[in-house]
Amino acid sequence: MAELQLLLYSRQGCCLCEGLEERLRALRLPAPLVVIDVDSDPELQQRYGLEVPVLALRDGAGPLRSLPRVSPRLAGAGLADWLQRNGFPAQSV
Repeated sequence: MAELQLLLYSRQGCCLCEGLEERLRALRLPAPLVVIDVDSDPELQQRYGLEVPVLALRDGAGPLRSLPRVSPRLAGAGLADWLQRNGFPAQSV
């Protein structure tokens, strides 16, 4: 079975990015959260610009699938439900 990854495209100093990362880390994720600083790569910086935070899923070697924008108000069980509806199994703490 291919490994599912949850990727968070983020930027240092972004309060929305930091808040989403904190709420995601509070969940019981079935795989580690991969945080990618878009400013570390000019291509990522051009692709995501000021659109961060962006969540994406990768199923093994399959294509990257960007998820819809998550509400900054979602946390705990609401965020876990949102992730499950979007294809990533997660449980709230």
